[in-house]
Amino acid sequence: MSSTYHPSLDDPDAWVPYRYHPSRPAAIVSLVAFSITTFLHCYQVCRRRTWYFIPLVIGGFFEIVGFIGRILSSNDLWALGPFIMQSLLLLVAPALFAASVYIILGRIILLTDAERYSLVRQKYLTKLFVTGDVISFLTQCCGGGIQAAGSLALLHAGEKIIIVGLFLQIFFFGFFIVVAGLFNYRLSRAESFHPINDRNSTAIPTHDLPWRRHLYTLYVVSALIMIRSIFRVVEYLQGNNGYLLRHEIFLYIFDALLMFIVMAIFNWIHPAEVTDLHQKRI
Repeated sequence: MSSTYHPSLDDPDAWVPYRYHPSRPAAIVSLVAFSITTFLHCYQVCRRRTWYFIPLVIGGFFEIVGFIGRILSSNDLWALGPFIMQSLLLLVAPALFAASVYIILGRIILLTDAERYSLVRQKYLTKLFVTGDVISFLTQCCGGGIQAAGSLALLHAGEKIIIVGLFLQIFFFGFFIVVAGLFNYRLSRAESFHPINDRNSTAIPTHDLPWRRHLYTLYVVSALIMIRSIFRVVEYLQGNNGYLLRHEIFLYIFDALLMFIVMAIFNWIHPAEVTDLHQKRI
């Protein structure tokens, strides 16, 4: 611990990296959990050649390095390097998860050959949402980079930019859920009125295609990412002395746990099935 004077962690008028002493055991457990699911995803991506899942894998490594930062912070909570490392990487990792989620919907539309039921054409869908995700990601990174300068004014400016990035993420994710839900409704409605024949017919895809299973999976992980994003917005809006930032448990409940569940769900219900079936139908 540095001998330099530091304000009290409870001082409401001072900016401090942490309002608590970071839990080393909690960070270690999270590190192990994300390491397991991330390396399993590495194996699955290479084995099944689902290269579009690379953003999620990178997000997993962001989580790993982020919790390494929290372990280092547990030894010296005033060291800005580990604080910025964990703050920035844990903040932006879910944006990479979202990028893979957006791509999966496009693959489902290709599998079902049902682009006519999508609000956004398949050729534009992935580009639209991934572009929005990249803008959100870069905005949050910009805010985190400004905070890294260390001055109090820049720390507050960085917080505001991060909030803008989080709102962008929520906006695009909300629109994505609308697009996915409308596609689901239209395809289900059409499926109930038309007989299903072969792929050469103008009818909709066969009933035995697992599109619902993977679309419902997207709903679940989208809800988890949305909850986490809303939590982060509230956290930053409350400021450095806010209730959420003064209680470490909320970070683990509404961020670490939810994002681990997202990764674990995709380990279990892997979208490679969608890609493989689409290739067989071509």
